[in-house]
Amino acid sequence: MKRLVLIDGHAMVYRAYYAYPALSSPSGQLVNAVYGFTALLLKTIDELRPDYLAVAFDLPFPTFRHAAYMAYQAKRKSMDLDMKDQISIVQEVVEAADIPIFTAPGYEADDVIGTIAKQSLQNKVDEVVIVTGDRDMLQLVGKGVKICMPAKGMSQTRIFDSKGVHEYLGVNPGQVVDYKALTGDPSDNYPGVPGIGPKTAVTLIEEYGTLENIYKRLETRDWKLGNNIAKKLVEGQESGVLSKELATIRDDVPVEFDLERAKLNGFRENKRLINKLKELGFRSLVARITGKAAAEINSKSVKKNPRVGSGSGQIGLI
Repeated sequence: MKRLVLIDGHAMVYRAYYAYPALSSPSGQLVNAVYGFTALLLKTIDELRPDYLAVAFDLPFPTFRHAAYMAYQAKRKSMDLDMKDQISIVQEVVEAADIPIFTAPGYEADDVIGTIAKQSLQNKVDEVVIVTGDRDMLQLVGKGVKICMPAKGMSQTRIFDSKGVHEYLGVNPGQVVDYKALTGDPSDNYPGVPGIGPKTAVTLIEEYGTLENIYKRLETRDWKLGNNIAKKLVEGQESGVLSKELATIRDDVPVEFDLERAKLNGFRENKRLINKLKELGFRSLVARITGKAAAEINSKSVKKNPRVGSGSGQIGLI
């Protein structure tokens, strides 16, 4: 079975930044997010054993969602400068590992991943595993697609198939966008239908299936869930429809995925990657790649940086 792993770059950099204490490279660069992301990359390769691997990143520009809804992500806290500065270093590590990076102007990494997953399943790949911390991605789970989501910092992961998504949210993967349309998403700052919470959303979806079917039933006398809920739905219809549009991950992004370019070959013998990790002071990670003891690695080591308050104080989680 041919397996492609797609990593949601920004989501995992964010996780790594807050999972690890401030660490500095021998040159003084802050690299806790880089260290955590690289450790996750190695863990992913060891545990998922992909035949192909690629990473998608967001671009620092507005997307079609911002054009559709000016307040999209407006309340999201700006990325810490210390984290932002590490993204380019993470990308340098990925490139040194000869792993392709994909982006698309006007779209988020979610959309790029959704598109690549669709293309890949049509072209020799039997299974796609998406590594992300973003619950929106659960809508992509289905035949041939699973989600690998870190938990408890980054020390554990959970694999979601269709059954797992239903156990987690109470709806099927194809209904995740309907669930988000009803409940909204505070992190992305779209409202859903005001007054409709998760439990009511699950009840509505269990009864009627989709957002569109809910509103079709509202127009008939075959409505079973009370006037109070009906009133909220009527008043929030425009907001709910917009929220579904914002929640839906696109699979038609103008990006061409070269499967052979993503083939994972000779990872542990990649001198360019090993040298990059030595430069950053990641002796323990070099040891994991090469099989040598960390003390045998001829390079300076990363060290804690007491000047910076990022991270949760956890270390050695992966």
